[in-house]
Amino acid sequence: MEGIKHDITLRLVKVLDAVLVTVPFATAWLLYYAERTWSPFYLKGNWAVIGLFLFLYAMFGKIYDAFLVSMNQMFEAVYSQSLAALFSDAVMYVVSWLLTKHLPSTVPLLFVFSCQVIFAAIWFKLANRWYYSVFPPKKSAVIYDMRSGLERLVEEYGLAKKFDICLTEGVGGCLKDIRMLEGMDAVFLSGIHSHDRNIILKYCVEKGIEAYVIPRIGDTIMSGAKQMHMFHLPILRTGRFNPSPAYLVAKRLADILFSLAGLIILSPAWIITAIAVKAEDGRDIFYRQCRLTKDGKKFDVLKFRSMKMDAEEDGVARLSTGENDERLTKVGRIIRKIRLDELPQLLCILKGDMSIVGPRPERPEIARQYEEEMPEFCLRLQAKAGLTGYAQVYGKYNTTPYDKLQMDLMYIAHPGMAEDFRIMLATVKILFLPESTEGVEEGAVTAMEEAVVTKEDNLEISIDGMKKKRQTEEIG
Repeated sequence: MEGIKHDITLRLVKVLDAVLVTVPFATAWLLYYAERTWSPFYLKGNWAVIGLFLFLYAMFGKIYDAFLVSMNQMFEAVYSQSLAALFSDAVMYVVSWLLTKHLPSTVPLLFVFSCQVIFAAIWFKLANRWYYSVFPPKKSAVIYDMRSGLERLVEEYGLAKKFDICLTEGVGGCLKDIRMLEGMDAVFLSGIHSHDRNIILKYCVEKGIEAYVIPRIGDTIMSGAKQMHMFHLPILRTGRFNPSPAYLVAKRLADILFSLAGLIILSPAWIITAIAVKAEDGRDIFYRQCRLTKDGKKFDVLKFRSMKMDAEEDGVARLSTGENDERLTKVGRIIRKIRLDELPQLLCILKGDMSIVGPRPERPEIARQYEEEMPEFCLRLQAKAGLTGYAQVYGKYNTTPYDKLQMDLMYIAHPGMAEDFRIMLATVKILFLPESTEGVEEGAVTAMEEAVVTKEDNLEISIDGMKKKRQTEEIG
């Protein structure tokens, strides 16, 4: 009953946010845009337009995770809601243009957007304060096997007010006395083998305890299993990535249309970037590098050069360490921050070597080193490499290879144009977030993986860190 009360009241609070953000648009529409339509809508028509905005805002807000009252922090929540409002306003401006048969003024919408950002900030501040005053932190436990340190992430991501971690225990100790979980509201299961995890999961379901499971490779593959019946038994069928021909055709058409549109619309940015790169040191404008795509096929990815010409003169493949990388040029630091170095990849998409959405294309040398300790790393090559993807949107540059593999396999397990468009829209959110272009800092150690990576980001050291983590971990 408490869970139902939580869900209903929280949903009402989220609806209040959507209504608050809709009010400025509704005001601008009724007082300005509605009067300028070539055929007046009157009452029902005006409500239909306002309803369309509300629907768009709810849709974009869901894509950008804008309504997570208890999970988001202030900046992320307001940023996400602002993006949702901006896209909704833009679509409605086009609708207004069609209805008025001429370009309407953007001044009212600029005022509307300013009000929406203010309302979003006020709503989140009050909603967040209300949530934690009404719903106390959940008494939580962390049970781990190969992946310790989850409790540190709860603190780091500001979730200590939602989850009160009062027990941290290895899976062995938990199985010896599983009753230690009695009285818990939530349990995090981190890197636990399926047999042990299933015992704990069954106990949690029986006792009404929420379970948050960090999956393993096998779990991710199983998430895409097809349900069927055979021998009068329930069967789950899995196999290699094999999407429908209709999806592949639609995906290729979308790649061609979006890449052509990008080449045309962003042509001024191409010219400015090319001039800036050439002017700094007079050397090459573009940078070619061998990468892997579907089924391990090699191709040359094309980028605007952001590093010095002799960045890898010793022939050793190295990952970037972000804006602290000494190999970056002055122009390179700027174009990397705003992603302009990625623009030439639109040509690779048009050619067919890449797709708009897919796993990140990796270098053969780096992929081989990862596969020495993660043989399943090659499973990400089931799909064509992409300019953006699940791992690029929801991970960071320095997210560990194992976790990026998990994210790529999640995408591969559920192919569909709806998911592709969702990832494309979600990509906009990370374009202006500096953390998404972070490299691997000197001495950085993630709380989830004890893999050590130096400033030079020597992959051998990174792989050595993964060896320690996976010495007793079964594949899959």
